[in-house]
Amino acid sequence: MSLYGTMRTGVSGMNAQANRLGTVADNIANSSTVGYKKASVQFSSMILPSTAGAYNSGGVETDVRYSISAQGTFSYTTSTTDLAINGDGFFIVSGEDGVEYLTRAGSFVLQDDGTLKNTAGYTLMGYEYDSTADPTIVVNGFDGLEPVDLSGSGISAVASDTGTLNVNLPNGEAVGFTQKTSLKVFDSQGSSRLIEFTYEKTADNMWTVTATGPGTPATVLATTTMEFDVDGNLIDPASGELTLDTFTIDGAEVPQITLQVGDTTQLASGFSVEEGEVNGNAASKVKGYEIDDTGVVSIAYENGDLVPKFRVALASVQSPDNLNPVAGNLYTQSNDSGVIVMGYAGSSGFGSILSGALEDSNVDVAEELTAMIESQRNYTANSKVFQTGSELMDVLVNLKR
Repeated sequence: MSLYGTMRTGVSGMNAQANRLGTVADNIANSSTVGYKKASVQFSSMILPSTAGAYNSGGVETDVRYSISAQGTFSYTTSTTDLAINGDGFFIVSGEDGVEYLTRAGSFVLQDDGTLKNTAGYTLMGYEYDSTADPTIVVNGFDGLEPVDLSGSGISAVASDTGTLNVNLPNGEAVGFTQKTSLKVFDSQGSSRLIEFTYEKTADNMWTVTATGPGTPATVLATTTMEFDVDGNLIDPASGELTLDTFTIDGAEVPQITLQVGDTTQLASGFSVEEGEVNGNAASKVKGYEIDDTGVVSIAYENGDLVPKFRVALASVQSPDNLNPVAGNLYTQSNDSGVIVMGYAGSSGFGSILSGALEDSNVDVAEELTAMIESQRNYTANSKVFQTGSELMDVLVNLKR
């Protein structure tokens, strides 16, 4: 047995326990950090070749691991922009250098420029909201992402441009029978305007519908013919659209409006409006913001309207515990973590978003204190090995004296 080997083994043990104490210190220090994931140390032996008559002591090496995939508990707050992920996925945030990072820390605060930044100063990224389709995602990259920006929404007026109007027309009425109904739409300055619709029976299973705008005389905005089959359903309902022409009134404009009318029926029942709605909203001040479990960020106005603006982006990797942690409670891709896959909350492989909540650190302080005591005792024991080897070396050196 080599005395030098014994001393090196003792040093190896002390270094290993020092590494463990380092992770314990970090874990305890960040036990209240939002979204922090605990670090731990795994030990493995280092064995040197030995002969039948002599044993060569090796040592121990450490491997630091992170429990990034372990879900933390939730703390609930009064801020709707505090976000937590219930399940898999990471928020994507961008620094001032334009580089994107992953994080589970969702303590976002609205800034003067309309962006949402967390406590480390990183900006939340997402996609502009589109009511007609889900965001177009570059699965393996950050292209297409932009900062979630709620600026310019102090007072808002959105003109109507799409809607739905489905009615039931009574089949038993005589030719020449007419029935009227109306829809409220919004012009470019947020004023509400009434559009009147007149349904006239022209033959069996045949009706015309005429849309007229406000004013005297009334302006015809659209007219079309509706033909029904023997079951009272529109023939070719896929093309059931009624497009209203643009018109101006009191210096404001009502843009072209496309109404879906494909579910209109002709049945043995009285005239009734089954579905009638249009988009747009009147001029109103912002009351607050709402973020739903799919990550859609909407502006809430005093008149009760919710206007979706952005959708929060999420990312995942095959092996999240192998991500590289960096300062600011952030993570970057590593060779062992796998490719970053983009998506959004509620889709396959991603959890849901909780608004008004924060994910707590997954550190168990009692467990860390126990590990601290173990490491302290093991460090002391390894130091005794080193001390004993040193004392024996002194004896060996002083044999001739």
